Amino acid sequence: MQIIHEEIMRHLPRSGEARRLFHGRGQCFSGYDDLVIDYFPPVVMVVLYRQRSQAWLEELTQLLTAALPDKPAAVLLQERFLLNGPSRVLQGALPESLEALEAGLSFRLRLGEARNVGFFPDMAVGRKLVRERAAGKRVLNLFAYTCSFSVAALAGGARQVVNLDMNRGALELGRLNHRVNDIDLRQASFLSLEFFRSIGKLRKLGPFDLVICDPPASQGKSFTAERHWPKLVRRLPELVAPGGEIVACLNAPDLGPDFLDGLFAEHIPQAENLGLYRPGDDFPEAYPDCAVSLHHYRLPLIKNG
Repeated sequence: MQIIHEEIMRHLPRSGEARRLFHGRGQCFSGYDDLVIDYFPPVVMVVLYRQRSQAWLEELTQLLTAALPDKPAAVLLQERFLLNGPSRVLQGALPESLEALEAGLSFRLRLGEARNVGFFPDMAVGRKLVRERAAGKRVLNLFAYTCSFSVAALAGGARQVVNLDMNRGALELGRLNHRVNDIDLRQASFLSLEFFRSIGKLRKLGPFDLVICDPPASQGKSFTAERHWPKLVRRLPELVAPGGEIVACLNAPDLGPDFLDGLFAEHIPQAENLGLYRPGDDFPEAYPDCAVSLHHYRLPLIKNG
């Protein structure tokens, strides 16, 4: 467990902020490819992708309790190798409510309630980018989930944000995320709709100065990367204002960032590629092209034709 301890000490939280303490999924630490540890003070969340012994779990819990400067209120284990990824408390007790703190913003978590807690630490770089680019803009947040991009955009001075996601429950948590950050809900709307069936409605609401696309890696028949990303990219020019920007997140380990850049070059060749972003040092990757990548594009001020 020495390498786990060393990584935890390298990634201790700053000012109570949420942080990835150990990122084994990047395959940089032999024998620990199945382990992820996130810290949402005062709760530590351990995610396992294969079964470990009870003795090993007890040793890890002791390590976490000793290494962190403040004793965690609870150590929560999620067993992703089991159906639906059930969670159980290894030590302590979960607080009645908990929020992840990031860059002065708060995001309510659903620890122990769902497979995904409602907040993705590896998208901090994306929230930072959106916050920096949103001032005065009308924003469309596609596949919004719990609306963390919307909160970041409005914190950065966005004029209006339209959030779209099929998951009504996730959008309700998104509303709460706006309230806990004292954001006027009149600046945000929440549409429980499927994107490809809503183009006409979105065209009427647009055009938008900034469009955020963060679809799931796979969501049954409603979204698979290879099939649906090309359709998504083809429709974006209908929604983006001249000079508008697109922030697109690709979470498809088998495809790599060239896949998305190739789609934009093919279907929106006039778009300027403004940069590629990675999750950062808290998420070491032995094979960077397999990791989450965030792409930033801008359309020309004058539409072709």
